[in-house]
Amino acid sequence: MRSADKCVNITDLERAAKARLPKPLFDFVAGGADDERTLRRNVTAFDRYELIPNYLRDVARLDLSRTVLGRRIEWPLVLAPTGMSRLFHQAGENAVAREAMRSGAGYALSTMGTASIEDVSSCGDGLKVFQLYLLKDPGLNRAMIERCREAGFDALCITVDCPVGGNRERDVRNGMTVPPRLTMSSIAQFATRPRWCIDYLLGDAFALPNIGDGSTGGDASSLAAYFNANMEMNISWAMVEKVAQDWGGPIAIKGLQSAQDCMLAAQSGATAVIVSNHGGRQLDGASATIDCLSDIVDAVSDRLEVILDGGIRRGAHIAKALAMGATACMTGRPYLYGLAAFGAPGVRRSLEILRSELERTCALTGCANIDELTRDHIRFADTVPAGFAGANARHEADAIALRRVR
Repeated sequence: MRSADKCVNITDLERAAKARLPKPLFDFVAGGADDERTLRRNVTAFDRYELIPNYLRDVARLDLSRTVLGRRIEWPLVLAPTGMSRLFHQAGENAVAREAMRSGAGYALSTMGTASIEDVSSCGDGLKVFQLYLLKDPGLNRAMIERCREAGFDALCITVDCPVGGNRERDVRNGMTVPPRLTMSSIAQFATRPRWCIDYLLGDAFALPNIGDGSTGGDASSLAAYFNANMEMNISWAMVEKVAQDWGGPIAIKGLQSAQDCMLAAQSGATAVIVSNHGGRQLDGASATIDCLSDIVDAVSDRLEVILDGGIRRGAHIAKALAMGATACMTGRPYLYGLAAFGAPGVRRSLEILRSELERTCALTGCANIDELTRDHIRFADTVPAGFAGANARHEADAIALRRVR
């Protein structure tokens, strides 16, 4: 694809990103942990749920707006925190934040971002969230929280599903380091993508301005090594409660996948939970997040906002999550593919695609307001239609009886 406008879906943006990025970097974005089963299931599990439309409804004017983490946004999507976005394009997090604000969506900046809290704050007026990885240095954690307060961020998001780094075998095979280092084994892979190499070499030096001295530094050039050296591995609910008290505003816990943990989050001062398995990059074999959603909604939606993260590739996926009770959704890879391929125009295109698909899905299901999306619009794909339920039950009973005779 020569321009972002030629991309008609997120898969087109993914192909364009693959064509521009060196293989180690594309695999870093697209890959997951171990056998990548959870990575794949996050997307394919949406097919388990079918939409039931209602027609002869007035859908001439659509209202997709919703209050999320204390701010009203035009449509219920928050761009998920993804570290080191400038590796994929020099425009980096600032471009992503600006396009999110332009679109009326929210934006979450990662602790591991290559843009500062202060720079992102100036990118526009809209929902801004800071994703906090709790580090072993409490002083640094407090400093980041205070910087967010002074910069006018709306909410915090504590990610808790990284006590250790996931086993991302693509990165191991590629010898992927952060920032990238040319070796005898990787130089050919980078040389095939000269445009990326030129942009990276002519751009600003790699830095992580929200932590420490702004650099991964020395022996921590490997992301896994940095995590192991600096991330707090013993996060407790007491720590979460302390951060919530220090912050005093909307706060989400990201990475939860069980109703039990979400109930504990409510008791610890959280105002929202983000149902997430880190995009399949941590525990392989974990459930697809859409499959966890309804149980969590039933358990805590009267006390917490429930945000779904993982597997969003279509606006219809957002609609299904909302119908199942989610307050909003998060997505990461779709906008990263757009950023990697085309910079800011690619991010803009990814948001145009998802928003137009969501609008179309709402209209085609007969919902002029997203609040009208309910579980009445969802059926499990393998459910036997009601008219056949009795016959199916008799058939199963006959089969059981026959097996017993044999």
